[in-house]
Amino acid sequence: MKRKLNILIACEESQACCRAFRAMGHNAFSCDLFQCSGTIFGTEIENPHPEWHFDHDITTVLNKTDLTLQNGEQAILDGEWDLMVAHPPCTYLAVSGAQWYYHPEDKDLPVEQRRPHPRFPNRAQDREEGAAFFMALANAPIEHIAIENPVGIMSTRWRKADQAVQPWMFGDEASKNTCLWLKNLPLLQPTKIVGKGERVIMKSSGKSLPKWYSDALVKAKTPEERRTLRSKTFPGFAKALAEQWSKAIIEKNNY
Repeated sequence: MKRKLNILIACEESQACCRAFRAMGHNAFSCDLFQCSGTIFGTEIENPHPEWHFDHDITTVLNKTDLTLQNGEQAILDGEWDLMVAHPPCTYLAVSGAQWYYHPEDKDLPVEQRRPHPRFPNRAQDREEGAAFFMALANAPIEHIAIENPVGIMSTRWRKADQAVQPWMFGDEASKNTCLWLKNLPLLQPTKIVGKGERVIMKSSGKSLPKWYSDALVKAKTPEERRTLRSKTFPGFAKALAEQWSKAIIEKNNY
């Protein structure tokens, strides 16, 4: 390898992907409005690395107007960002949240006649802001981009995802359907097919959920913590994307 790749992991406080690229010797940094935690699914797996983390607005990192890391030092880049892997918030974009947009009493009315949900009256505006942020990442001036999100509205708002993957395709016995929108990157190839993971039946709803997801619901003390636990990246997936996409970029550019 002639030079290290400059990798930006957007909207990641766990540093799962950041560490995977760092393990390969690349110049990888995570960025999130929250400080890095070093945890996956509420379990500490490694001390956080503030020297690899931007805890401020991603736009200032993309345009390099502020490369101040969480520890107060300045990130040093040799050239431009080679790759961005982005995990934009999915709360208002995922189809699983559609039930919260409209008043439950209006379910039989045409959409244009339905009232906002009484608990979440600003849900529609939040959705538009979420979609705009997603597109800002998609249109970032970086040659190689991957955006990760669950099944949601961006497949119709923008375009269909290039690929859908599961943790069990990369050695983690769990189910979490993850869509990938790719720019100048190859599709991920499975590395180790394993079982799809244990599922549990929720007493409150009767729904069957992956156990890891159910555990996150139980462990979380606040809605914010619940969203964080559910959004963590499985280690096998992180390792696969780091290895496959860095190799593709290096071979393409003869680095």
